[in-house]
Amino acid sequence: MVDGVDDLTPAWCTAALAATSGAGRVSAVAKEPVGTGQVADTVRLTLDWEPGSHGPATVVVKVAAAAPESRSAARFTRTYEVEAGFYRDLAPSLPVRAPRCYYVDHEPDTDRYVVVLEDLAPARAGDQLVGCSPDEAAAAIDELAALHAPRWGDPALASIPWLHRHSDLSVELGVQVFGGLAPGFLERYGPELSPEASDLVERFIPRLRAYLGDRPGPWTVAHGDFRADNLLFGGDRVAVVDWQTVAHGPAEADVAYFLGGSVTTDVRRAHERDLVAAYGVALRGRGVDVAADDLWAGYRRHAFSGLLMAILASMIVARTERGDQMFLAMAERAAAHALDLDSESFLAGPSR
Repeated sequence: MVDGVDDLTPAWCTAALAATSGAGRVSAVAKEPVGTGQVADTVRLTLDWEPGSHGPATVVVKVAAAAPESRSAARFTRTYEVEAGFYRDLAPSLPVRAPRCYYVDHEPDTDRYVVVLEDLAPARAGDQLVGCSPDEAAAAIDELAALHAPRWGDPALASIPWLHRHSDLSVELGVQVFGGLAPGFLERYGPELSPEASDLVERFIPRLRAYLGDRPGPWTVAHGDFRADNLLFGGDRVAVVDWQTVAHGPAEADVAYFLGGSVTTDVRRAHERDLVAAYGVALRGRGVDVAADDLWAGYRRHAFSGLLMAILASMIVARTERGDQMFLAMAERAAAHALDLDSESFLAGPSR
C-alpha cells in the first residue's frame, strides 16, 4: 500500500497496472500535480514502458493527503473508504461517465488509499468560482440523471455499509458537528458574507435536526459533491470525478447542490426551472416514473446542501487562498438559493 506520492515508483505502477498491461513493465515515472482537491493528493503520472510492453501512457492517481489536517478530515468523513468503495463496488455497473479505474485499494486500519484512474486530458475541469454556463449546466444535469436513474429506489443500496450512512445517530452527530463548526465559520467568513447569508446560517443551524432528519425518498446513489470543480468538460460527455462523498440519499440534493453553487446566482435564477425540468425528462427517459412537482419540491427542500458543505469543508481541511474564495462563493450562492426558493418553509420551528 502506498502512503503518498513518493511511493508511486515504476515497480509499484507495474504491479498496479498488471491487469491492464499483462506482463508489461514500467521503466520510469514522471509526476505532476493535478486539480485543486482539498482532501486527497492527486497527480498525473507519465509512464515510460519497457520495449514490447503496452499500457496507458498517462494515468491519474489519488492518494491520501500529505497535509495532516486534510488526512484527519478524510478519516473523520470516511472519504478514502467511500471513494475506494465507489470504484470497487458501484462504478462498473453505473452508466455515469466516470474515469475508468485501473486499480483501487484501501487499508481500513491506517486509512491509506490509492486509486489509479484513466487520464481524461485534454478535458478541462470546471471552475467553481467562474461557474458553469447554461449549456455546461444542462450537460452536467443529464449526467446526474445517468447516475441516479439505474438505482432509483433500490432497497439493496441500504445494505452497503460504506454507502448507507444515514441513521438517527448520524443525524445527531451532524447536528453536533455543524453546530460546533458554524460559529468558527461565521467568525472567519462572516465579515465577507452578505448580511442575508450570515443571518440564514444563524437561523438554519438551530433547525438542522429537522433538515437532516427529514429526507424523503426514494433514494439512490448520490454523488454528494457534484460541482463544477469535479466535472470535466470537452469530451463527448461531461465526466464526473471525486467520488469521495458518494452516499445513499435523495437525488434532488445533488441537483440543488450543483445549481445552487456551480452556476452564478443570475444564471441559476434565469435557468433553474428549465434545468430541473430537463433533469426530470432525462430521468423519465431512463425509466424513472417521477412527477415534475415532486422533483421541484425536493429541489427546494435541499437548497441548504451547498451551505452545509461550505461550513463543513472550510473548517476541516487545510486552508488555502483559493479554498477561502471557493467556500465564500459556495456559501453566498447557496444562501441566495435557499432564500429565493423559501427553503426554510420545509423546516420545523420558527424561521424568523
